[in-house]
Amino acid sequence: MEIISEWGTVFLVLAIIFGVYMSFGIGANDVANAMGTSVGSGAVTVKQAIIIAAIFEFAGAFIAGGNVTSTIRKGIIDADSVAGSPELLVFGMLAALLASGIWLMIASSRGWPVSTTHSIVGAIIGFAVAGIGIEAVHWEKVGTIVASWFVSPIIGGAIALLLMLSIRKLILNTDQPFARAKAWGPVYVFLVGWIVSLVTLFKGLKHLKLDLSMGQSLIAATVIGLVVAAIGKILIDRVKIDEKADRSFHYASVEKVFVPMMIFTACAMAFAHGSNDVANAVGPLAAVVSAVQSAGEVGQKAGLPLWILALGGLGIVVGLATMGYRVMQTIGTKITELTPTRGYCATLAAATTVVLASKTGLPVSTTQIAVGAVMGVGLARGIGALDMRVILNIMVSWVITLPAGAILAALFFFLFKGMFT
Repeated sequence: MEIISEWGTVFLVLAIIFGVYMSFGIGANDVANAMGTSVGSGAVTVKQAIIIAAIFEFAGAFIAGGNVTSTIRKGIIDADSVAGSPELLVFGMLAALLASGIWLMIASSRGWPVSTTHSIVGAIIGFAVAGIGIEAVHWEKVGTIVASWFVSPIIGGAIALLLMLSIRKLILNTDQPFARAKAWGPVYVFLVGWIVSLVTLFKGLKHLKLDLSMGQSLIAATVIGLVVAAIGKILIDRVKIDEKADRSFHYASVEKVFVPMMIFTACAMAFAHGSNDVANAVGPLAAVVSAVQSAGEVGQKAGLPLWILALGGLGIVVGLATMGYRVMQTIGTKITELTPTRGYCATLAAATTVVLASKTGLPVSTTQIAVGAVMGVGLARGIGALDMRVILNIMVSWVITLPAGAILAALFFFLFKGMFT
């Protein structure tokens, strides 16, 4: 208690610096994963991807980011185990943020699409085992999170594959694919608006004092979906058939119809990602702020000030703008060849999986979902369409991430403990 009273302001400043640094790393790595399909398919430029992410990542973090932060903040370790020594929790959360931030910088500079969720979960486990004891970790909760790392890419891949097969049946394998694309386009755009808004409303926006019933959520989501579909129809109607391009590639004009649709899926993915992954940066930050403001009381519940969500959203956007292009290149061009139709399926599938996971409060890995979704659209053309060497390298980087986060966090924990006690 005395340590927190004496050094509280220093802990707050360090937590904010490390939290922004961690969210910067998320922007450089995980947001690049989220936007890579849109850029890789040629639907949006890197500059446009950054503008989309700036608006919708921030909106997702601020509007719908409050649910997952509680899992990161209090679901992995037992708050009772540090109730008598709240400074241990503060040292640990600072160590976890710094360790994760550093690992993400290393990975992003090399173009490795690693998981920020693996990174922060590994870091929290590392400090808890090293500083408190192995019994302080909620291993059953960790087991659920680990299971989600395997299940979520399979779900993302399966949804992407089904979407791709539906486009093939309804549009590509018909007598007039261009006309069918323009007819079905608004329906696919409606799906984007409806799914993302529905799951966000189901999740509840209690921290914004907005909590709708299931019926109200369904009506609101349908209205949002119809508005998005109407805007999509206006953009799709502007697309004209390109006979010259069609001579060299039969579906060139169809792909052009999907370009404006990809903008909607890019917005949805950015929103979904912001709602889920801001937790990785602001969950530990919220724990430190709560401990300092309550003069050392460690509770299983802590308020989540909106300025913390805003800070996380800001860091994410800056990270993408400055360092995101390397990881974007890996996921957008190296796993499989993406076109706007394939990119649409991969991005919508990934966004749907992320928001569903965010609703349940499960901190899944956006990286693994995005890679799973890209593999799903690749599999629609057969296993030969995938670059297995690139996929293997990505998977190796995933395996390294958790122990790297744990070891770094344990070292930083002892460093902070030595400095302040």
